[in-house]
Amino acid sequence: MQDVTVVVPAYNEAGRIGPVVDELTGEYRVLVVDDGSTDRTAAEAREAGAAVVVQPTNRGYIAALKRGFREAETEIVVTYDADGEHRPEDVRRVAEPIETHDLDLVLGARSHIPRPSERLLNRLTRLKVPVSDSGTGLRALRRDLAMELELDTVCTCGTLVLEATAKGARIGEVSIETREIEKPRSIAWGHGRQLLHVLRYLRRV
Repeated sequence: MQDVTVVVPAYNEAGRIGPVVDELTGEYRVLVVDDGSTDRTAAEAREAGAAVVVQPTNRGYIAALKRGFREAETEIVVTYDADGEHRPEDVRRVAEPIETHDLDLVLGARSHIPRPSERLLNRLTRLKVPVSDSGTGLRALRRDLAMELELDTVCTCGTLVLEATAKGARIGEVSIETREIEKPRSIAWGHGRQLLHVLRYLRRV
């Protein structure tokens, strides 16, 4: 599916980004957005075959994601985590409903959401949008929808789905399985601030 760009935001993922890119190249265009890493993330991604854009300073996941949306040149964009959690075979599964024009946003719904804070954000999001995993890192979007999103929050948990719904997007899910990896606790701490953003977005839908 060369009409798909897989956008991989990455910050200090040397040692993990190479294998992630290697699994994807050949079948997909892979764009790694190096978010001001201080290690060999960018070099490893290039060596594995990805196109790489580098943010000069660390600006966070949202900024890296938006940069990837701007740099992508295909009609379909798939977001993909740099840490090795996702499986490459699931890219096609989330992209196909976009390719057939049935949906505008497809979430890769995990069978288990490990963090209690993320589960809370998910329950709040479901008050307005009937999805089971609003915080997944694996999702496919029409690029024109991706470019319309403000994404003015701490992370994408809940708010990306709510904003897309407010813009009239057709949203669906496919079930995926993830690999077990270690996640930094700092991500979970940001969910406290994200809760306020989810409440703000709930009023828009």
